[in-house]
Amino acid sequence: MRSFESLSEREILALAISSEEEDGRIYLDFAEGLREDYPDSANVFVDMAQEEDGHRRSLIDLYVSRFGSHIPLIRRQDVKGFVARRPVWQFRPLGVDVVRRQAREMEVAAARFYQQAAGRSTDAAIRKLLGDLATAEAQHETTASEIEAKRLPGDAREREDDGARRRFVLQIIQPGLVGLMDGSVSTLAPVFAAAFATHDTFNTFQIGLAASVGAGISMGFAEALSDDGKLSGRGTPYLRGLVCGLMTIAGGIGHTLPYLIKDFWTATILAGIVVVIELAVIAWVQWRYMDTAPLSAVAKVMLGGALVLATGILIGSG
Repeated sequence: MRSFESLSEREILALAISSEEEDGRIYLDFAEGLREDYPDSANVFVDMAQEEDGHRRSLIDLYVSRFGSHIPLIRRQDVKGFVARRPVWQFRPLGVDVVRRQAREMEVAAARFYQQAAGRSTDAAIRKLLGDLATAEAQHETTASEIEAKRLPGDAREREDDGARRRFVLQIIQPGLVGLMDGSVSTLAPVFAAAFATHDTFNTFQIGLAASVGAGISMGFAEALSDDGKLSGRGTPYLRGLVCGLMTIAGGIGHTLPYLIKDFWTATILAGIVVVIELAVIAWVQWRYMDTAPLSAVAKVMLGGALVLATGILIGSG
């Protein structure tokens, strides 16, 4: 890799051209990824890509007038100290707000690059253009806000944000909640039955671990195979299956871990406290994201958990 200080003015311009082209293509990728669910925001990124294309053309014109038609390929990853852009596919599942934040970070990084490049240049025309581009990139947050105001009037922004919340609930919260409820509640009976039947804490831990992992695998596959998400809008089945499976394991493993403690009653009391916390978290999620009344959520979850817990204790004690 080259250090930035070792680049000539010709190479700095070539790097600027490739960077503008890369950023423009990233914005178009953002637009394409958002087109189906966020059409208005997609148009924002199309406009921003056009801004980057204007910068690229200005840089190419200046380069050709100074150094000829051949532009060497120099990219960010070829120069030390430059932060490589993350792949676009990493942003798409994370929602429109993450993409918007990444775009702002890109503009800040571009402005910093042009400021450093202008400081290195001794050619008046090159220095002027790089300085102008640094100012333009620094002002892009204002430009982006103006584009958003044009492309995203209040009702459109509100509609997109509401759609993003619904997709988050459908794709993450719902399968996660199903998994957490299943892991937290369904494993109570085998764990506490084993505990009171054997009074052997490590044996109980092994049974709880097996029940949690087994339930996680089963729930993950069941969620992934239940719906491909195309008609329901619930997103990719692989993501839902993974979320559901992991939350199922987490729900079961919580009240299983205390049985690593050798003393039976200490482990059991601690496991009981963990159960109450798990059920309280489930009730909170139902209230926060599923519009369930607080008292109703607490009553249903606590009642169901208490019945399953009592069943496990009774069977184990018998």
